[in-house]
Amino acid sequence: MKSRNTSKPDNDDDQPRLAVLIDADNAQPSVIEGLLAEVARFGVASVKRIYGDFTSTRMTQWKAALLRHSISPVQQFAYTSGKNATDSSLIIDAMDLLYTRRFDGFCLVSSDSDFTRLAQRLREEGLTVYGFGEKKTPDPFVQACDKFIYTEVLRSAAAGSEAAAPAKPARKPRKAGATTSPAPPPVPPTPVESRDKPKDRERERATEPLPLALIRQAIEEASDENGWAFLGSVGSYLNKIRPDFDPRLYGHRKLSDVFKRQPVHFEVEERAVEGASNKQVYIRLRG
Repeated sequence: MKSRNTSKPDNDDDQPRLAVLIDADNAQPSVIEGLLAEVARFGVASVKRIYGDFTSTRMTQWKAALLRHSISPVQQFAYTSGKNATDSSLIIDAMDLLYTRRFDGFCLVSSDSDFTRLAQRLREEGLTVYGFGEKKTPDPFVQACDKFIYTEVLRSAAAGSEAAAPAKPARKPRKAGATTSPAPPPVPPTPVESRDKPKDRERERATEPLPLALIRQAIEEASDENGWAFLGSVGSYLNKIRPDFDPRLYGHRKLSDVFKRQPVHFEVEERAVEGASNKQVYIRLRG
């Protein structure tokens, strides 16, 4: 295998360079903000392209999203009814980008299993593949990626951030010569007990039972002679076995929260590291 061109600009901060390729026929514009924020966690989106027939009325919402997020559209006409030419166009572009040797990874946004072989081929070249798709995505494509993120998680996170923003009341214009009326009495605050807490909202979004057997296996594989396992090693093992493992699927924002909120099954210990401001988290099975 030929080595990739590792020369990067000085201001790149050594972040992985990623190519984001979106299948507009199998992705929803409502997730784009959360999706790009998720991509930013993994590296820099050096290329952002979306593939589809933008002459179709179905792409109206996508057109607005492209302008806001500087995504380059790749027009692909439907030459034959019932045949999807978008997949072929995306795959060809992915291989062209691969052979430039300028990228460290690819983000494939689709729920279509037709991209399974593409994901495998990119990984064979030593690149990291992040998949994004709905929960209906066939398992072969999920397993072909290094990491797979369900877009339902991104959509619920975006909805939660919008709900958290307080709505500003509309101010009515005052007529000329009108006297200023006294301010209405203040509304008493809502009792704290009745407000939705962020942790409660996270639990409400949990749609799947926690895979305790898989987590136990990960801890056992990463543990020392005393049974303690470093949180980072546990997370790495989980992602290797289940590329779609995501704490947000089970109502938790971070992996450490999964263990802290399951005291019946796990012990959690934070250890100070010399010269570091953050503590390292270790996990051990109970019983």
